[in-house]
Amino acid sequence: MTDAQDTAAKTSLRTTGGGPPDDGVAADGATTPEPIPLLEPREGIPPVVADADSLARVIAAFEAGTGPVAVDAERASGYRYGQRAYLVQLRREGAGTALIDPVGCPDLSGLGTALDGIEWILHAATQDLPCLREIGMVPSRLFDTELAGRLAGFPRVGLGAMVESVLGYVLEKGHSAVDWSTRPLPEPWLRYAALDVELLVDLRDALEKELDRQGKLEWARQEFEAISSAPPPPPRKDPWRRTSGMHKVRRRRQMAVVRELWTARDRIAQRRDVSPGKVLSDAAIVEAALALPPNVHALTALPGFGHRMGRRQLEQWQAAVDRAKALPDAELPQPGQPVAGPPPPRAWADKDPAAAARLSAARAAVSALAETLNLPQENLITPDTVRRVCWEPPKDPTPESVAETLVGYGARTWQIEQVTPALVKALRVKA
Repeated sequence: MTDAQDTAAKTSLRTTGGGPPDDGVAADGATTPEPIPLLEPREGIPPVVADADSLARVIAAFEAGTGPVAVDAERASGYRYGQRAYLVQLRREGAGTALIDPVGCPDLSGLGTALDGIEWILHAATQDLPCLREIGMVPSRLFDTELAGRLAGFPRVGLGAMVESVLGYVLEKGHSAVDWSTRPLPEPWLRYAALDVELLVDLRDALEKELDRQGKLEWARQEFEAISSAPPPPPRKDPWRRTSGMHKVRRRRQMAVVRELWTARDRIAQRRDVSPGKVLSDAAIVEAALALPPNVHALTALPGFGHRMGRRQLEQWQAAVDRAKALPDAELPQPGQPVAGPPPPRAWADKDPAAAARLSAARAAVSALAETLNLPQENLITPDTVRRVCWEPPKDPTPESVAETLVGYGARTWQIEQVTPALVKALRVKA
């Protein structure tokens, strides 16, 4: 039994979504133990693997290990362009902990192959899977401890909160948002990274028992399977429309300025491998779009284009503005993206009162059911699915037809079984 498992055995699991009571007294009257700070990895901080020979030894060790493998990745969001991994952490029984530098070892497909068929444990898997996929690591089976916590009804599902409430340990905080592209990585950062996978296996085991106790283990397995089998998302259409402050931009010519500046900024950021926000802020892009400056002098007077920006930089931004101003009307962007699916719910009462009544009933029913099952509404069924079903319901909303519709929207079997009776009733509501 590991130290963490021993602690978990002595500490009552905070089930039903509860952390320790405010007064430190458990429901049965026992005093809740104080959480224990976890300061050092069990075997110390492992050396960073950054060459082919060291990687080969890690692959052999993890292939020979037993049980599931804990996996985590650190990115340099806000510092570098894109979401690539700058450190990969793994832990497995019999292999210990490994810290791998994807800069020195950019192809980890050999490690991915060695771990094929093994259950991977990740916390908030959808955040790390894209960057892991880029370096050749794709799990065929996984256990997501954050999602497991949501399904089990825990109110706080961050890794630190889960480790503390479930296992009774306190993880170090403070290095999650640092620039992980820094080389060499400071020792405190490496300690933090190693501790992130130190207790994932223990947390997984405790959560599996709790999900089983609540009758939700099969639900979790279906969710994990959906994540691991999901294809990569398609590229986002018109990503420039997500510029912060875009709601202020009303005219098509101004929208064209946002598009040109966003595109120029993205090209520069990619070439320099820096976060786009470090090249030019979203706020500056919006200011230029609203002002439509006629020349560099006018551009310089705008917020975000101050004296610290060189003449050459100012000229390239002004050139982007001028390109947008010179576009013929036919080439200007349209005011909004084509909406796929139903309109915003606020418009339903005017457009289709019957649909609005169905949605109101469905939302209330899903909310009540989620509370009964002690899990978040969005995990019971996505709000988008509820809207789509209510906007275009089956002609005859029987349990069979509603279930078939939910399947078409990607709902899992457990979700369909739980929400179908409530949705059938809601879809029969009259305006």
